[in-house]
Amino acid sequence: MKIPSKIALAAFAFVFAAGLTLAAPVAENWENHCQKCHGADGKGQTKVGKRLKLKDYTDAKVQAEMTDEDIIRITSEGVKDEAGKEKMKAFKDELSEQEIKDFVAFIRAFKG
Repeated sequence: MKIPSKIALAAFAFVFAAGLTLAAPVAENWENHCQKCHGADGKGQTKVGKRLKLKDYTDAKVQAEMTDEDIIRITSEGVKDEAGKEKMKAFKDELSEQEIKDFVAFIRAFKG
């Protein structure tokens, strides 16, 4: 009976560790590419975020207005203002398609 328990514990540890390795790159990518403007907490209350009037990702209404496809498209292609000036750079050349998709769950978690 002890062997199956040890196997189950080892399997749990492996799955948990795999989850951490997935979460770490997304958090690291957020920190490296997004945090300066959107803030560590996703509220957009940084100096740059306030200037650009960024949305508060902790707001349920803001979250409801954003589709997963919007998050992927904006992260991939960036954002330009009405005059065509870049407000947010595109990350399709810096992040993999999967890394960009991983932002969806990460941003959704700000709603908490």
